[in-house]
Amino acid sequence: MIKKKLNINGASMSLVVDPEALLVDVIRGQLHLTGTKVGCGKGQCGACSVIMNGKVIRSCITKMKRVPDESIITTIEGIGTPTNLHALQLAWVKHGSAQCGFCAPGFIVSAKALLDENNNPTREEVRDWFQKHKNVCRCTGYKPLVDAVMDAARLVRGEITAADLEFQMPEDGKILGTDYPRPSAIGKVTGTIDYGADFGLKMPPGTLRLKLVQAQVSHAKILSIDTSEAEKMPGVYKVVTYKDVKGKNRINGLNLPGNKGDSYDRPILCDEKVFQFGDAIAIVCADTEAHAQAAVEKVHVELEVLPAYMSAPAAMEPDAIEIHPGTPNVYFRQYNIKGEDTAPLMEKADVVVSMEDLYVGRQPHLPIEPDVAAAYYDENGNLQILSKSIGLDLHAAMIAEGLGLEAGKNLFLSQFPGVGGTFGYKFSPTIEALVGVATMATGKPCFLNFDYYQQIIYTGKRSPFFVDIKFGANKDGKINAMEYNYAVDHGPYSEFGDLLTVRGVQFIGAGYGIPNIRGVGYTVCTNHAWGSAFRAYGSPQSLFASETLMDVLAEKLGMDPLELRYINAYRPGDTNPSGHEPEVYSMVPLLDAIRPKYQEALKRAKEESTPEKKRGVGISVGVYGCGLDGPDSAEVWVELLHDGRVQVSTNWQDHGQGADMGLLATAHETLRQMGITPDQIKLVMNDMNLAPAGGPAGGSRSQVVVGNSVVNGCEQLVNALRKDDGTFMTYDEAVAKGIPTKYVGKWSAAAANCTDCDDKGQGKPFSVYMYGVFLAEVEVDTTTGKTRVVKMTMAADVGEVINKTVLDGQIYGGLAQGIGLALSEDFEDLKKHTTMANCGIPYIKDIPDDMEIIYVNYKREHGPYGAAGVGELPLTSPHAAICNAIYNACGVRITQLPARPEKVLAGLQGKEIPVVKRPIKDPAY
Repeated sequence: MIKKKLNINGASMSLVVDPEALLVDVIRGQLHLTGTKVGCGKGQCGACSVIMNGKVIRSCITKMKRVPDESIITTIEGIGTPTNLHALQLAWVKHGSAQCGFCAPGFIVSAKALLDENNNPTREEVRDWFQKHKNVCRCTGYKPLVDAVMDAARLVRGEITAADLEFQMPEDGKILGTDYPRPSAIGKVTGTIDYGADFGLKMPPGTLRLKLVQAQVSHAKILSIDTSEAEKMPGVYKVVTYKDVKGKNRINGLNLPGNKGDSYDRPILCDEKVFQFGDAIAIVCADTEAHAQAAVEKVHVELEVLPAYMSAPAAMEPDAIEIHPGTPNVYFRQYNIKGEDTAPLMEKADVVVSMEDLYVGRQPHLPIEPDVAAAYYDENGNLQILSKSIGLDLHAAMIAEGLGLEAGKNLFLSQFPGVGGTFGYKFSPTIEALVGVATMATGKPCFLNFDYYQQIIYTGKRSPFFVDIKFGANKDGKINAMEYNYAVDHGPYSEFGDLLTVRGVQFIGAGYGIPNIRGVGYTVCTNHAWGSAFRAYGSPQSLFASETLMDVLAEKLGMDPLELRYINAYRPGDTNPSGHEPEVYSMVPLLDAIRPKYQEALKRAKEESTPEKKRGVGISVGVYGCGLDGPDSAEVWVELLHDGRVQVSTNWQDHGQGADMGLLATAHETLRQMGITPDQIKLVMNDMNLAPAGGPAGGSRSQVVVGNSVVNGCEQLVNALRKDDGTFMTYDEAVAKGIPTKYVGKWSAAAANCTDCDDKGQGKPFSVYMYGVFLAEVEVDTTTGKTRVVKMTMAADVGEVINKTVLDGQIYGGLAQGIGLALSEDFEDLKKHTTMANCGIPYIKDIPDDMEIIYVNYKREHGPYGAAGVGELPLTSPHAAICNAIYNACGVRITQLPARPEKVLAGLQGKEIPVVKRPIKDPAY
């Protein structure tokens, strides 16, 4: 041990520390300054940034022996407090720069050091600074962060006042459609909200710290598990295996009818087999994480290694064994049979174009916060689990049988106060059952915090699609027939694989009135990463196929790609791929809105191209439904409190998308007639003990489905309290008259006659859709093949605006993830793709500062106050526009993502572009 004298946030102190300890662990563990976060743990994300002696450093890679004595260290807590915000924190709130908020302290600390050096930076200098210091954000697309720094600099220089960065309430008191700051913003920018790892540091004495014994192979029989040596290790309380699980030891995957897979094919702890690299085999429960990890190495697992099928083609080979014995590796099929038989129509078509081997791969979610969970028994003997779950009631139902409990009776789930982004991976339960098993086996509170390696190898990924597709069109460009088949590589576990496959028939060719379709998709079990939901769920794979082929058709017809889309865009009388009419016809106006930008972009590309740096322009359309298929529903409780406030309660799970803002603004708009102000609305969210099921926060469903339930509940309260003279009763008056003060708001998409798609892929799965057009401008370096996105423009129809700042931020963030999907992000190589950087996460200089949004919003009949959702839309097809732009720039057609430089360069050099092996055709097709 060594003694260090340090100045922390202006306070002089002496500390005794381990010289090998990391500065971040001392800050968080010894000083309990939990505003400093740990993301990647390798100095790649900047969440741990602090200022030491005037310089930004990454505290997760700085050992205490390298920290000079008398060092002056500033953390986020030393920059501002909730009652005394720094200029940067004010600007972060103003610009919605804290979405999930996990990276916000690191960015603000980093920006503080920049402004200390240079209080008048250019936007490019701000971007250079964040690039140099490796500050990464997965939510915002970076543009709002630069906006915030620029405004903070203006305040520091005295050009504006703090009031200029504060929200100014309109005279009518209406916050719907404004830039009212989300309720959680101040806590996020000051580092005072507890995320999972922060909560773990504050668990009571006696809490057991967990580490997993995980499979190091992708497919094997388990012959034996010997824990005896590990049980004797220092600090170990118990090593938990499948033998200790009191229930079924399986996750209920809630499979759809027609799925040949077993809904219970995912073990909580592996018992008979290992199905993928990283599978959990045992849990070491110890007094410290260090003791638990040391004991992990002493658990001996004997395996019989089996052939590992790491892709759909491999798993579909005739000699492939069944990964789950008794279930075929191709275990679900979904057809699309719309209109007339397409075969004779293709023969009669003036033009036929087709493509094979289109592929969108295993995009990793790459949240900055790793997965984390805690469990304990409450005073009533109920098992309580806290996690990053974005579907509390759903997940309780999925893990209850496996644990031997009943959801809502002796098993309750809740979110941590702060939740870092998930982007869909937490639509599946990940480690909830593991901490539950540990607490049930030990009787002790338990805490499990993944490192980033575990985050990458254990959690689900976007499921790859292999797509073959064909269009038949007349000479004027109108598409009359479409055929396709696609294979979905969903990894080893069937949960939601069927639903994902359904998405293919809902979105391949979406945006266009194609009257005749024949297609089939099939779900394939493999031993690569299990497939989980990812933002835009199924549409990036689907639309990449149809939007790439649209450009091929345009070229064959000698037609402009935008004009071809204009000819085929939804118009009255058209139906979507599921066979029902769109609820609004905004696709043509969206194309009209973007046309001038497109023409300007073409002109710029021509003027700015050089032989070494070729510019190109690409376009694509995107469509996504708001909801879970069919009669999706939610429940909300609305209650007048004795102090005159209104409490609104529901599980509208937040993972950065702005659930708190959506709930507040929607409730306030209904309650405003009572004279209720935003600060008089108490939100109770995301705890099964305290709030009803709002449904999972996925599929851009919440603002529509939960939002309608909010309006319903609030309207009931308003109508019950309204007096004959138009004023409203107080709490005491209502109680005196015997009028209830609490109401249950409900809404179901059945109100819009929604139905699941049938076996022909036809139905009305969603009441509300979102529509968009993407315009990408790229520069291709012909000497290296590297592609740089110069500008992204999006024309979007998301209905009426609930909150402008939140809306803008969602679109910027989705566009940035689309750039990553197009150019760099991958999880294919289990040896290489195991760090945030190696997985291809975009840094700020990988994303253009020039991103423009054009709103063409049509009010939705079935949306609360006319709103649709937004989260999924910006990631539906920006990657297709980027790849179309690459072709426009240099003539290289990328058909398999990501469009890495070596692929583009191979095309430029006339060589064969490396491709993933295509699957054999589904034998049933």
